[in-house]
Amino acid sequence: LLQDLHFPVVQLHMSRTAMRASEKDFENAVNQLKLLKKDPGNEVKLKLYALYKQATEGPCNTPKPGMLDFINKTKWDAWSALGSLPKETARQNYVDLVSSLSPSSESSSQVKPAATDEKLPESENVVVTSEGGITKIMLNRPTKKNAITTSMYKEIIHALKVASMDNSTITVITGSGDYYSSGNDLTNFTAVSPGEIEESAKNAVILLRDFVKSFIDFPKPLIAVVNGPAVGIVVTILGLFDVVYASDKATFHTPFSELGQSPEGCSSYTFPKIMGPTKSLRISKELIRSTEKEKLHAINAEECTVLQGRWLSEECTNAIMNFVSRKSKL
Repeated sequence: LLQDLHFPVVQLHMSRTAMRASEKDFENAVNQLKLLKKDPGNEVKLKLYALYKQATEGPCNTPKPGMLDFINKTKWDAWSALGSLPKETARQNYVDLVSSLSPSSESSSQVKPAATDEKLPESENVVVTSEGGITKIMLNRPTKKNAITTSMYKEIIHALKVASMDNSTITVITGSGDYYSSGNDLTNFTAVSPGEIEESAKNAVILLRDFVKSFIDFPKPLIAVVNGPAVGIVVTILGLFDVVYASDKATFHTPFSELGQSPEGCSSYTFPKIMGPTKSLRISKELIRSTEKEKLHAINAEECTVLQGRWLSEECTNAIMNFVSRKSKL
């Protein structure tokens, strides 16, 4: 039901408060809402959610969710914003708003669509949702500890592109299951035949550079919710996030020497600077990051060039094969 969806807090504009809709009018409005063929937009759905809760349960009296519970906190804020508005007034405003969504008035009541024709990517391994002003990108290979495959790299790049242009305010990246991510799926390397190693390394470098670039250039506040162990690339790019939340189960590991590789994700620059700024609004982020973008892109390119050489080295190849061999015996 639309009244159960979660959307960002906006100021609610009430109308005709002197009128009182009957319970039957309210029920009809609820049913009418289900028949809408066109999505009324996030702001309108927020108003509907808040008014429905106020009309059926009265003023918000539930405990405020924790700061990491983004969706439920947003719902709570929306409902709480109505204060002591009487149930009868909320019911009338709900009926009025649903009535305004009829085809004859849709053009004036709709919020503007997102400034992009891109659609949310659909994938089993990278699940993207957008609600409550929050776009969430969730790594979803729990049986593989959310190890990132080549296709997942591309899906994350696309997800960030869409999120940069949608109606959301912030973007959150997290993992499903016990791990945030175990980093690179090493089959990305071991599945390559001997005659394709150089071409594969070249393509991998291009993909890595584009992957890191999508974080460097991301225009909105970017938040990592590290729900468990994090390894490799998912750790090194954390310096490009604006906020990093870590649960009590989170650990961070960058096994460069163990795998015969070198730093990536601009970590050779961001780590010495202690992970960059911890809080940022969209405008502030643009001012902060604009002076460093050229340097970050140069560092990204240099790291990728060095890594390409490492991937072609006998030391790296042997280290990866030994690592995979040890894991298979566990």
